[in-house]
Amino acid sequence: MATSLIWALIYGGGGAIAGSFLAALVLRWLDGRSVMAGRSACDACGATLRAWELVPLVSALALRGRCARCGHAIDPVHGRIEALAALIGAGAGWVAGPAGWTGALFGWLLLALAALDLLALWLPDRLTILLAVAGLVTGALGFAPSLADRIVGGLVGFGGLWAIATAYRLARGREGMGGGDPKLMGAIGLWLGWRMLPAVLLVACLIGLGFVGWRALAGRRAAADDRVPLGFLLALAAYPAWALMLWWAA
Repeated sequence: MATSLIWALIYGGGGAIAGSFLAALVLRWLDGRSVMAGRSACDACGATLRAWELVPLVSALALRGRCARCGHAIDPVHGRIEALAALIGAGAGWVAGPAGWTGALFGWLLLALAALDLLALWLPDRLTILLAVAGLVTGALGFAPSLADRIVGGLVGFGGLWAIATAYRLARGREGMGGGDPKLMGAIGLWLGWRMLPAVLLVACLIGLGFVGWRALAGRRAAADDRVPLGFLLALAAYPAWALMLWWAA
């Protein structure tokens, strides 16, 4: 128990730092800027942020979510992604101990993809490819599941959603799924193997149905052009599936 807590704290701290980078990546990509576009600066006044203003979570709390120079509110996406990345890292350290870096990496990449899909319905190929390659590498290094299971999972994950999307397009004459969703499902399969994919898809669909039901109860009717961020839902279901997979194997 004590060892698990130590690793949770280590990876949780690392997650807060990773979350700072992920938040910058997400917001810069959404603004059409390069991730390497200079030092972090206030979105309102353009002042370059000093080191003490860049401490993950701590700086935002100390400054009450505002720029120290102009007082403009900082985009809350920064703090939310940092906090979630810290929780992901802590969870990975608690479940997997020193090998938790694999799950933390999986969760952090999923977090970035989920944020982009939720905010802009966009799953960039370069990030999905990075997730897929990392899944293959960790499998080749001997981390469960086996590399063979991962490869089958990648093929089944991508092929299954691609077939569903193609069948819908042929039957309805319009797109029913974004092109990035099958790619993300394939990348998830390269991490979890084929056995966990039905559960991931089921949980993602249940979360989506729950969200639609909540909107209906709130009096918000679904429009014909409403789009559900399936990639966000898949990411939301995939990381707990990784933790559950390790718990079963333990």
